Formats: sequence, C-alpha cells, structure tokens
Amino acid sequence: MLTQEMLDSIKKVEAKRKANAALEPERMSADAKDEVLKKYHPDYIESQFTDLVMGVNKGEKVPLELAELLEGKSRIKASDVDLSNPKYDVDVLVIGGGGSGSAAAIEAHRAGANVLVSTKLRIGDANTMMAEGGIQAADKPNDSPEIHFLDAFGGGHFAAKKPLLKKLVTEAPEAIQWLNGLGVEFDKAEDGSMLTTHGGGTSRKRMHAAKDYSGAEIMRTLRDEVQCEGIEVVDFSAAVEIILDDEGKAAGAVLMNMETKELCVARAKTVIIATGGAGRIHYQGFPTTNHYGATADGLVLAYRVGAKLLYPETLQYHPTGTAYPQQIYGALVTEKVRSLGAKLVNKDGEVFMHPLETRDVAAASIIKECRDGKGGIKTPFGEGVWLDTPMIELKNGEGTIESRIPAMLRMFSKYDIDIRKTPILVYPTLHYQNGGIDIDTNCMSGVENLFVAGEAVGGIHGTNRLMGNSLLDVVVFGRDAGKSAAAKAKDVKVGKLTLAHIDSFEKEREEAGVTTDTLSPKLLPHYAREVS
Repeated sequence: MLTQEMLDSIKKVEAKRKANAALEPERMSADAKDEVLKKYHPDYIESQFTDLVMGVNKGEKVPLELAELLEGKSRIKASDVDLSNPKYDVDVLVIGGGGSGSAAAIEAHRAGANVLVSTKLRIGDANTMMAEGGIQAADKPNDSPEIHFLDAFGGGHFAAKKPLLKKLVTEAPEAIQWLNGLGVEFDKAEDGSMLTTHGGGTSRKRMHAAKDYSGAEIMRTLRDEVQCEGIEVVDFSAAVEIILDDEGKAAGAVLMNMETKELCVARAKTVIIATGGAGRIHYQGFPTTNHYGATADGLVLAYRVGAKLLYPETLQYHPTGTAYPQQIYGALVTEKVRSLGAKLVNKDGEVFMHPLETRDVAAASIIKECRDGKGGIKTPFGEGVWLDTPMIELKNGEGTIESRIPAMLRMFSKYDIDIRKTPILVYPTLHYQNGGIDIDTNCMSGVENLFVAGEAVGGIHGTNRLMGNSLLDVVVFGRDAGKSAAAKAKDVKVGKLTLAHIDSFEKEREEAGVTTDTLSPKLLPHYAREVS
C-alpha cells in the first residue's frame, strides 16, 4: 500500500500535471552536466574503487567488487582436467547464449563453421531478454549514420573507440533489416514503415521497438533461429577457464556442468566470449535490472589469459529503476516511458530536469534531487522520485500506454498500481557494463583467436551508453564476431592444449600479495541469508 506521504505527494503531482505536460525543461549545459556527474554519479565515488595490483591492467582503477573477481583464484587446478580427451571439438566455440552469442552462432554457422554454444543457464537467459525500450538505427530520411555517430560519441563523453562506433552506426540499418527478415515484430505504421521514437541523448527519432518487449522479441527470434539452424547448444554449462594452445592462442574452454560440477573440455579453433554484463555483482549495493547470470564472467576469463580491459571502471546506472513496490525493486522502467512524454517530478510535483538527458546525467540528477534537493519521496526501504506516467495519455490520447508500453502496465498492475492513473516511483538501478574487453574491428581481443561480442566488450560506447545502442551492438558485433571467428578458423591449426596460465596467474597473485580466497568467475549471485 502507498504510504500517506506518497498519497499526499501524488495530489501535488496531479494538481500540476497539466501545466507540467506543457512545460519544456531546458537541457543542462556541458558544465552543469560535469558538475552533477562528479558530485552524484556512483562512478565518481573514489572510495568505491581500487587499483589492480596484477594482470595486464595492473595499476588501473576498477570497482572494488570487480577487482576481487579479476584477482581471484581459479575455480579449478590444471590437474583437474584431462586436456587430451576433449568432449567437444569444433571450429567455433561461443560462450554465452544471449543476443550476441546467438547472433554470432548464426553467422558462424552460415559461414560454414562447426559451432558449439555453451551457456551457463539456458539459451536466451540473458540481459538481451530484459531489454525493453528499443534498438537504434539511422534509417529515416532526416537522419544518417553520421548524426547517429555524433549523438553516441558525445553521449559517451567522447571516449568511444571511433572505429568501433563507426562500425556500430554504419551497420545499424542493415542490422534492423536482418532482424526484420528473421521475423522480429517491430512496431510499424499501417503502410509498413517502422515507427520510431526519441531516446535520451538522441537528436533524431531512430528508436525502433516491439512495444516495450523489444529485447524479448529479438531474443525470441534469435533463439528460434539458432534452433532452426540445428546449431548445437549445451545448456547449464559454464566456462570456468579459457584453454590456450602452446603458442598462447585461444583454443577452447573448460566447461563445468552447473548441476553436477563435472568438468569437460571443449576444443575449438576460435572462441567467442559473449557472456554479457555484471549487474548481479551489485556494485555499491545497488539493485539491478540484470538477469540472474550477469556476473562479469567473460571479463574474468579473458583477463586471466592476458586480454586487456578497457574502461572497466565505468558502469551504467539506469535512471529509472522501480523504487516501489519492494517486490520489483530495481526492475527496469524503460526509457520509452519518457520518450512517450512522462516527466520526472519531485515530491512537490515540480519537474526538475529534462526527461531525456543522457542516462548518466539523469541518474545523477535523480540522486541529487533525493539527497540535496530534498525532493525525494521516502519509501519503507529507500527513496525515489515520481515518473508521471498519466502524463503520457494526457499528451497522446487514451490507450497509448496499453498499446505502446503494455509490459509496464502489466508489471505494475500486479501490485494494484494503474500507471494510466497513478505516477510511479523510480530511482537509479545498475543496468549496464560500459567497460569490458578491448577488441579490434574484427572483434578479436589481445589474445589471438579469442573474439568478444556484446556487453562484455569495452570501448564501443565510451564511458556512457545511449538507450537502444546495446541491443544494436549485440546484433552488429555478434554477427561480425561470428563471421570473423568462422573466417579465422579456416586457417587455424590448434597446437597442444594447455592450462599453464592458471599456475602462472596464481604465482602472480602470490608475488603481488593478493591473499583473498575468492573464487572466480563468480557464475551466480548468492542471496541466501546467513543463519546465526
């Protein structure tokens, strides 16, 4: 039930709704954005970071929780594994069964490679499935990849690797066409043209969506295509170490059955890491929008064999996570809600920011409003600000919410909150791993024959990502990684398999004075309460 404070605040929101709907808040200046980020965004809290003392990124800053995993102990010893008798022997091993892994597997298979997909949970259990708002592509007459590039480059604080971002935006229209051809049910007008909307930080309407089930619809289609193509998938099999050959090239992985803990060897000519994000590490204690298996495994696997990370200190906190009720605390409230016209307002019903600032600026502004602005609304377990969803139908007409964001309507209705009539409480939630493994334009990491796609990649978006560019990079870089890995596999002769890097890494740990017994990769979060 809503508290009396919430009910009193809602009356103030309702009283100002009509005026607020007509209000056009100014966007922040560059200096104002920098100020609010440095003071309020979690990425700028120095006490929550440390410098790595070992590995290829030694001396660089990372979150405390990630450092513990990157410098953790391997889950296995080299002597635990019989490398002479692989259970699987393939051209391309794809680690991860989400959007990028599925896209990679499809393209590698179509290029003639023998492909195996190994996934920790089930194929489709991924952050791709959780994405809601849409996928960007500049395919309208008033838009272009160049404009898309400028929006994304600025939104990422001018830190993106330009060749990677160029690949993202120039291949975007064809990626939409590819998905449409596979059967993704995008929102379309009566004449068949795609409906598009704005996202935070975009100067053009280029957000393509399937209502607010965009990620689920894309993942459904990709998963079905993997199955229809007859690509072998091994569910509930987590990669716990990359295998190298005697020349230091990626040559497979050790897979662990998540139920029996049995280990087996997958030998491969090329390997693609497509393991997704890290939200279930719960950096700084934040809730998360991420699926159960998002524990930064790919970063750990790659780092242990010498692949460099890029921007591992940067994370994305989605500005609008659910702040009430507790049952869905941290769940994503898609940016599409604001694209359709809902504004963020404080406890007095005052609009305090432009609704479509970039995600990092919006998140920092909400934190500021709750802490210093004293405009936050208290809940029994936290705080938040209002996202005035009834404003959508005031501006666009009755039925807009049900037709354009039905998932949001359904999620809140389970808890007797009708978002057509009542605003919803939101607060930032951990959403995306901006940093990740450094790759070249062929999607290869610094370790030969080890490719990376999707959220495990660093550098595509810089140090902040715009809405709709993650589903896009899943498709663009997933497809490209699959093509590159399949092409490379044609010329690869795998040498003698080795796990010698495990002992080398442990020796480096000892020399660096790392004493933690934390096992990594993490694989799954631990939520059991301690019983005294």
